[in-house]
Amino acid sequence: MVQGLARLKSRFDAIPKRVREATMAQMEKSAEQVCEMMRRLVPKDKGDLLRSIGWTWGDAPKGSLAVGRVGNNDYGTLRITIYAGGTKESFHALFQEFGTKDMAANPFFYPSWRAKRRGVKTAITRAMNKAIREG
Repeated sequence: MVQGLARLKSRFDAIPKRVREATMAQMEKSAEQVCEMMRRLVPKDKGDLLRSIGWTWGDAPKGSLAVGRVGNNDYGTLRITIYAGGTKESFHALFQEFGTKDMAANPFFYPSWRAKRRGVKTAITRAMNKAIREG
């Protein structure tokens, strides 16, 4: 039998866990960076909308404006949702983002995501590759 095969197998088995942990950490960091940009761009009248911006693993709170699913559906836990609104005080997230017939739009949500999207994907891929290499 080949020497070291058990050690090699255990190293291969450890890769998914390491990669998953590194990926999750980078996803959290990237989601917070996107949220920070949104908080800088959001209109700050009473601050309700500002305080409603956040991210969560899984689905966004009901009624909130969400970027959509960021992550892989193969592993249900590797999905972060970035959101704004969803509370009684911050119901106007959609009005601010898209405007109304009487109010011009003050977009903060999608411009932030579009500006950060490529960097987020690159950072996550870099973290995954680094975790695999350090194996």
